[in-house]
Amino acid sequence: MQPFVLAIVGRPNVGKSTLFNRLVGRRLALVDDQPGVTRDRRFGDARLGDLRFQIVDTAGFEEGRAGSLQARMREQTEAAIEEADMVLMLTDARAGLLPEDEFFARLLRKTNAPVILAANKCEGRAGEPGYNEAYKLGLGTPIALSAEHGQGTDELYTQLRDAIQAHTQAQQGDDPLDFEDEEDAAFDPETPFEDDPERPLRVAILGRPNAGKSTLINRLLGTDRLLTGPEAGITRDSISVNWMWNGDGAPKGGRPVTLWDTAGMRRKARVTEKLEKLSVADGLRAVRFAEVVVLLIDATSPFDKQDVQLADLVEREGRALIIGINKWDLKFDRQEVRQTVSDTLVRALPKLRGVPVVMLSAETGHGVDRLMPAIIKQYAIWNARIGTAKLNNWLSNVIERHPPPADKGRPVRLRYITQAKSRPPTFVTFSSRGHAVPESYQRYLVNTLRETFRLDGVPVRIFVRKGKNPYQDK
Repeated sequence: MQPFVLAIVGRPNVGKSTLFNRLVGRRLALVDDQPGVTRDRRFGDARLGDLRFQIVDTAGFEEGRAGSLQARMREQTEAAIEEADMVLMLTDARAGLLPEDEFFARLLRKTNAPVILAANKCEGRAGEPGYNEAYKLGLGTPIALSAEHGQGTDELYTQLRDAIQAHTQAQQGDDPLDFEDEEDAAFDPETPFEDDPERPLRVAILGRPNAGKSTLINRLLGTDRLLTGPEAGITRDSISVNWMWNGDGAPKGGRPVTLWDTAGMRRKARVTEKLEKLSVADGLRAVRFAEVVVLLIDATSPFDKQDVQLADLVEREGRALIIGINKWDLKFDRQEVRQTVSDTLVRALPKLRGVPVVMLSAETGHGVDRLMPAIIKQYAIWNARIGTAKLNNWLSNVIERHPPPADKGRPVRLRYITQAKSRPPTFVTFSSRGHAVPESYQRYLVNTLRETFRLDGVPVRIFVRKGKNPYQDK
């Protein structure tokens, strides 16, 4: 599969190479205050959060006669634009717009590739006039960026993620599964999952402000590693902490764990300050990096609408989930809380049936010892592998009990099912009329899969493919 290509363009000395180096993670491109240091296209393998793509650093536009060095540099830049899947145009917010910026804007409006506009060097107030001026280029809302300090990369991530996902699906023929992917190709559902006790388990602690996330991590660590207090919103960025778990059920020598403490996440409508927006974006990235997510809920106000939305986010990202009900030591009607939690899980989170719930107090330590065993169990379920023979026996029984509805009077037959990947468990079933299998029946298959093979509390994916059994001739 061809990688997604992002080309960085702009006039000289706007910070293209600085941004290139930041995204590549190394100083591959020369950076100097002297304009025109970059002359040729420079390619690099970039990463931003969980995104992987190819990035191209280009020369700044300079006038020159045909055949001159400046003209050849311009040709290289135009070639990069032509070959790119997306173009990122940089301006200098401190210097404001120059005629060269308008040239690039006119050039990019003629291209078919989507364009991201970013005003660089926006750190501090000196860049505000130049940022506002960038709107005049007619390339949409600019990103306030600082390549030197990493400011604005969360907004860049959001725009890149959607484009990269669309690019991937287009190359796969709109199939959400890429069976040519190296990881998927190596996946064997017949081989039982074996956990590597030496590899750090990645766990993110998620929740509303003041739910007790930092206090919980301090309790697990046995030290005041993170700043805590009664004020909501103390944690502003996602902080990772390495920890060795040695509790009951841990392997000999302990199990390494990487814990992410995230900023409290309020409803989107209440998030107005830029700093808080950055904090929330950082927390969302932590979810994508994690393997298991602990959603921490305040027992005194269980399951706010925001809690449900956060749980839904975890499901959409395909991560294993555990519900932690914190502040269990305080005085309240515990039976009422249990009933509220149970009713909410059934009603609002049907895609995560059977998600484990741990009652605990991060402040006193009550119930905290039950958290890690629950995490290990969910991690194993998230990595579950089911043999093809077992799956097809299950499918036959399911179809016999409840066959799929006919399509325009013609029967719909599910011929075969196999597990395509784990993390989360993902299955593909084949049918001669794949498009005719309604979503309601697919949900029925997911629910019975979950019930039969005990896939409690983790996302389960089923995709229906049109075509013959690919293994019938083997």
